[in-house]
Amino acid sequence: MNIPCILIPALVGLISGILGYLIGKMGTKADDSLIASLQSELDACRSNTNNLNVKIASLETDLAEKANISHTTQSFVASTPAFLFDSGLALTGFGKKVKENDLKIVEGIGPKIEALLNASGIYTWKDLSETSTEKVQSILNTAGESYAIHNPSTWPKQALLAHEGKWQELKEWQSGLRGGKE
Repeated sequence: MNIPCILIPALVGLISGILGYLIGKMGTKADDSLIASLQSELDACRSNTNNLNVKIASLETDLAEKANISHTTQSFVASTPAFLFDSGLALTGFGKKVKENDLKIVEGIGPKIEALLNASGIYTWKDLSETSTEKVQSILNTAGESYAIHNPSTWPKQALLAHEGKWQELKEWQSGLRGGKE
């Protein structure tokens, strides 16, 4: 048997294998750095998008307030007579003990969102009922993605019902809501 006939193809195969391995390793490193670069660009774009959405919501709210455009919540806020809170009536109509101006009775608001609203100057049911949905959404957007996903469209009306002491109506309406959404 001729040794060069066996040795030459074996050496060519070995050299090809080593070169293929090295080229593959070099390509993987380039792909990893490309992926990391693209991921950082995507994160920067997401952050920029969130900041722009917050700014847009804020500007729309400012524009609406300056132009005296009626917001959806203003239709809910009619001139109502002064209401005195009665915890016994709330317990009877709502079915559970209610603390006056506890924003957490509004379906969709928990302790963390209540703290956000308080930090923005919204402390009472009346305050919330008079706040536009856009402003509440702007507050949520500013707090981050985990809050921005909430939909506050029903919150002002729920707060108005609580402020007016319409506990049975509020309870019935909330039974059809899911996370504060219709």
